[in-house]
Amino acid sequence: MARFADRLPSNVPGDLYVDRSCIDCDLCRQLAPATFARDDRAGQSYVHAQPADDGARHRALMALVTCPTASIGMTRKLDTRAASRAFPAEVPGVPDVRFCGFASADSYGASSWLILRPRGNVLVDSPRHSTALADRLAALGGVRWMFLTHRDDVADHAAWHDRFGCERVLHRDDLSAGTRDVERVLDGAEPTPLDDDLLAIPVPGHTRGSSALLYRDAVLFSGDHVWADDDERGLEAGRDVCWYSWPEQRRSVARLAEHAFAHVLPGHGRPFHAASPAAMRDAVLALARAMS
Repeated sequence: MARFADRLPSNVPGDLYVDRSCIDCDLCRQLAPATFARDDRAGQSYVHAQPADDGARHRALMALVTCPTASIGMTRKLDTRAASRAFPAEVPGVPDVRFCGFASADSYGASSWLILRPRGNVLVDSPRHSTALADRLAALGGVRWMFLTHRDDVADHAAWHDRFGCERVLHRDDLSAGTRDVERVLDGAEPTPLDDDLLAIPVPGHTRGSSALLYRDAVLFSGDHVWADDDERGLEAGRDVCWYSWPEQRRSVARLAEHAFAHVLPGHGRPFHAASPAAMRDAVLALARAMS
């Protein structure tokens, strides 16, 4: 729970503030940029403007609900129930996909996503377990599969499996004591179809067993493999958070050019939307060149 005594001095006065426990996951700034900004000197988020209307307040409270470390506090009690019910939230331009919010500190605030499909919904990586979110997922048809992109972002996967009986999918090279009982284990370096519209693509680099999920030749759920650059005009990857092999990650990025998609929805970092699959291919190849 955020502590008023630990609030950052950069916060403007008012109902909302961020305290020193912020881990700079960026989710509050993505959800409510009118309220939250980044203090580059501190490397943390802060309230740069208090919400000016009901819409801005709602988005700010969605950020509060999402915050993995409960670093966003209130100087007076505000009703967060509508903000909780807003998840999973629509992703502009991607009609079948929802952002789950409720990020977990165990995955360092990674984003998780829900794919709505007639043949069974897919949860990509694990949000923080929440009764409110679980009830909303149940109302949307539950969860058939949970695709875990890599070992870092599994968070509360067991609790979600217990609630929905979903089949968890993870690459063998990223199995650990906490995930050794997953129902489907991916092997090798070749893409594996999970269904007609779902393709698991091994992308070793960030971790040895990192995998991406391609949905309908349109959306790539990239885990911590690639994400939008600072200008959101291209893609980038992080050498400083590459735990396995940077050369392998570069090769994995280059191989993504073999697949068609126009949207990248990452675990960490900002989404990237290209004008077309061809434009996305250009962005993928540009990143691969830059990584070398």
